[in-house]
Amino acid sequence: MKILDKYLLTRYFTAFIFTLLILTPIAIVIDIADKIGKFLAKPDLTTWQIISDYYLNFVINYANTFMPLALFISVIMFTSKMAENTEIVAINTAGISFKRFIKPYFMGAAMVTVFALLMTHFIVPKANKALDNFGLQFLKKEENTNNWVNNGVLQLSKGNYVYVKNFSIEQQNGFNFTFEHYEKGQLVYKIAAANVRFMPKDSTFELTNYKKRRLIQNKDVNELGDKIDTTFNFVPSDFVYEKNLARQINTPDLLDFIHNSKARGVQNLNSHYVELHSRTSLPMSSFILTLIAVVLGSKKRRGGIGISLALGISLMFVYVFFMKIASVLGSVATANAFLMVWMPNLIFGTLALILYKNAKR
Repeated sequence: MKILDKYLLTRYFTAFIFTLLILTPIAIVIDIADKIGKFLAKPDLTTWQIISDYYLNFVINYANTFMPLALFISVIMFTSKMAENTEIVAINTAGISFKRFIKPYFMGAAMVTVFALLMTHFIVPKANKALDNFGLQFLKKEENTNNWVNNGVLQLSKGNYVYVKNFSIEQQNGFNFTFEHYEKGQLVYKIAAANVRFMPKDSTFELTNYKKRRLIQNKDVNELGDKIDTTFNFVPSDFVYEKNLARQINTPDLLDFIHNSKARGVQNLNSHYVELHSRTSLPMSSFILTLIAVVLGSKKRRGGIGISLALGISLMFVYVFFMKIASVLGSVATANAFLMVWMPNLIFGTLALILYKNAKR
């Protein structure tokens, strides 16, 4: 490794770690100010629990989310400082091209990206689960959990489908229930009931005012009844779209969950796809943000470091804005989640290439 590479990589990681160490305590202080009342309202909550169960995981989550942005700010700061001290002029005078100059920056970005990918796919989900559990136990007020599922549909297995018009998760009952079994695309068995109730004690379903229909040798056999207890391969919570589940499980488990949910007929999984694709797109943005930061910081400006930093922070806020918009739009059922999640990187990647070409000139 050349002396220049070692020098720039040292500056790269020193500035990056310093920026994270500055931003993280600020975030903790703001969060403490927001939640101190809730902490004090729980006499059984100890200081050690707050630190180990909440803020340790808070730091992991926060550092991962803002890692590329902290990288962006730090690269602009130390590169602008180098330009201010005419170090970049000396490097150019020595015959080192701009392409060669940014090589160690990309080496640093690659290291940060690999670390961030490991974090987002395996470590951060555990931290998110701990944060959510802590929040449910100590921070959130009791809420009305009478969640109603409307037009619920599940595919229990190949050829087996369940439909329910309305179902209350809290009361464990619903209306207009139907179970259908198909063989080779033909309906062979169906049971419909005006009311359905789940019995948690023995995991059975009580059907009221039911009607059974069987197709046996081209004959339609019907049976009516007032009440019957039976079992099905699902529980009421399967109807619920668990919005926090995706952020709490690692990527292999998330892929399995998406696959199983699609097989069981869950209609809209875009929020899960947004979470899945974001785990890769955010770390990969380290390359794009590093390139933009180098281009902006390497030019000596009349206003000094402040001008470059102001431009960088402005672009950073625009990038965060695009990320949030893309996440919301990507969660819509009709949207292409992959395209929406990667859209900010595509836009800013194009901007980075344009800036790079102009810088080379």
